[in-house]
Amino acid sequence: MKNKKLNYLSLMISGALLTSSQVYAQDYRAAAEQALDEHFQRSTLSREEQLAELEWFIKAAEPFRGMEIKTVAEGLTTHTYEAEVLAEVFTDITGIEVEHNIIGEGDVVDTMQTQMQSNRNIYDAYVNDSDAIGTHLRYGKTIAISDAIKNEWKDYTNPDLDLDDFIGLQYTTGPDGKIYQLPTQQFANLYWFRADWFDREDLQKQFKERYGYDLGVPLNWSAYEDIAEFFSVHVKEIDGERVYGHMDYGRRDPSLGWRFHDSWLSMAGMGSKGVPFGNPVDDWGIRVNEDGNPVGASVSRGGATNSPASVYAVTKMVEWLRDYAPESARGMTFGEAGPVPAQGQIAQQIFWYTAFTADMTDPSLPVTDDEGNPKWRMAPSPAGPYWEEGMKVGYQDVGSWTFFNSTPEDRRTAAWLFAQFTVSKTVSLEKTIAGLTPIRRSDIFSDEMTELAPKLGGLVEFYRSENESMWTPTGTNVPDYPRLAPLWWQNLAPAVNGEVTPKEALDDLAEAMDRTMSRLARADVFENYAPVLNEPRDEQYWLDQPGAPKPALENEKPQGETKPYDQMMEEWMAK
Repeated sequence: MKNKKLNYLSLMISGALLTSSQVYAQDYRAAAEQALDEHFQRSTLSREEQLAELEWFIKAAEPFRGMEIKTVAEGLTTHTYEAEVLAEVFTDITGIEVEHNIIGEGDVVDTMQTQMQSNRNIYDAYVNDSDAIGTHLRYGKTIAISDAIKNEWKDYTNPDLDLDDFIGLQYTTGPDGKIYQLPTQQFANLYWFRADWFDREDLQKQFKERYGYDLGVPLNWSAYEDIAEFFSVHVKEIDGERVYGHMDYGRRDPSLGWRFHDSWLSMAGMGSKGVPFGNPVDDWGIRVNEDGNPVGASVSRGGATNSPASVYAVTKMVEWLRDYAPESARGMTFGEAGPVPAQGQIAQQIFWYTAFTADMTDPSLPVTDDEGNPKWRMAPSPAGPYWEEGMKVGYQDVGSWTFFNSTPEDRRTAAWLFAQFTVSKTVSLEKTIAGLTPIRRSDIFSDEMTELAPKLGGLVEFYRSENESMWTPTGTNVPDYPRLAPLWWQNLAPAVNGEVTPKEALDDLAEAMDRTMSRLARADVFENYAPVLNEPRDEQYWLDQPGAPKPALENEKPQGETKPYDQMMEEWMAK
């Protein structure tokens, strides 16, 4: 009789637990349906497909319900959307509490470096730029996502993740073929200009009379410089407002480094041919050997960081900032300078990040008309005189989910679920529209983006062209991004401030990079692809070799060339 009572009690408890589980499942499904109604009505999936995908997350999260995880990203509109909308929805449908922290980009890198060095878990997942791919593949501290999908994440990987749909996955893949990071936002630096000013017949006439060719989208740096001079020195005022032909920033700050190593030297033509990164010399000027080992940044070691093309690039940055940008720009950082073109005084900017697109579309701004249509356009950046066909053209930032082996496996897996949710097709189109940093090909070619295109000034057209792949992030040649990146602003700021010449600053930078790579090699900190520096030799030996480093050109300012915007975009989309 006693055993019967125990069995009956056991059945009652089991039934109660089953009923409780069913109730929870119903609650999570109800939360999913509410999220679709409130947040995710625009998607490349049907509502039924969205709900099925969310139900997969509900089921996969069962072992982690009640867990609290911490993730981190830099302060972009896209990541704010992840923190304020996606983290809350994910918690509602999974029961996993997410604290998605938004901090400065430099702080993200510093914290990531601390976790890698100390093996102490600080965050369960990071959104880290793919610029650090060379770091991740060398140190052995980063989880290779493609390996984890086959192993620890086999049962926790969304069957509809569709990796082939990501436009930036090639930038987060190492030479070993492994995927180390999962893109969650992506933006490029492009040429930006006031189309309404360029279309004015009086300004077109004045420009043609002065420079002998048409005012239009510059194809080379010579034309960009002429247009900058035209607006800053000769036009000076439009509708009673002081105008400038160039915008940049020059404050001694970590963001000044991004300004340079985000492909400024490569845009001038410093590196080697080859996409995505330039081979054997990349857009930082670092040369690697056939085995992928960095062998030097200095020209004396076969690198190009202090080559004539680099000196030209830095010289132009300093001159244009001094002569054609607002005086206040010299004391600005990246974040302070970014909103300035939207204020209505800037005619063009050669190095403009599309991450600011969302901030350019407010109908109240002087750069939009009464209906909210942009008076501005974006276009491919002009190339410097050292640039050759087959080289990368510019830079793309690919912020990507990154995981470390120092994170406990259960926390890492729960964070992997959240990361997948933030890039899932259920939510990705709405996230793209919110932040305008697209990651999925299906979103870019959606009807919704076609409808938005006229208000985005060329952003959609850029990402729909196959040429988009010519804009690439920092590559695998850079062995330790956190240690090498600060050397750029520390060594180049004196040139921007006029304290030393561009050549002196670049010599110092190249030497500092070689010294750092040598020290890291001696410390034996890398699991693979460690630096093996070439012995220094006479620079002329390397300048006489084909490709980068390239000898100085006799004429660094050829004839300026421009093209009408509509013609350029027609040709752009035809390729």
